[in-house]
Amino acid sequence: MYLGLKALHLVAVVTWFAALFYLPRLFVYHAMARDKGDTQAIDYFLVMERKLYRGIMTPSMIAVVVFGVGLLVLVPSYLGQGWLHIKLVLVVLLIGYHYLCLRYLKQLAAQRCQKTQVFFRWFNEAPVLVLLAVVFLAIFKPF
Repeated sequence: MYLGLKALHLVAVVTWFAALFYLPRLFVYHAMARDKGDTQAIDYFLVMERKLYRGIMTPSMIAVVVFGVGLLVLVPSYLGQGWLHIKLVLVVLLIGYHYLCLRYLKQLAAQRCQKTQVFFRWFNEAPVLVLLAVVFLAIFKPF
């Protein structure tokens, strides 16, 4: 049971991170189209952003949390380990990032977002750092 749940958790993590990497990249292209006044491209990006967020990103995040909680139920001793505390803090930060993406998605849809494509390029890098930390914590369990 544990290995099956762990495999499902990892698949959900991969899917969620793919969306966390791709949605901000769409924001980059959306901001570039906005700056050029390309309304056709903007409409296209709005549809892609909404479908990605609702259809893949959010269900994946929910699956990560559900399967992660399931793993903790099966191995409650992990709750006493420091590496897991740090990992859980990072997951909470990722959930915050996830909802910040929703905020930008709504602002872009309402044409109220003033963030530049350069901002979104940097914004797109944040999950990479978290991914590195989470993977190293989960693999090495340093403390």
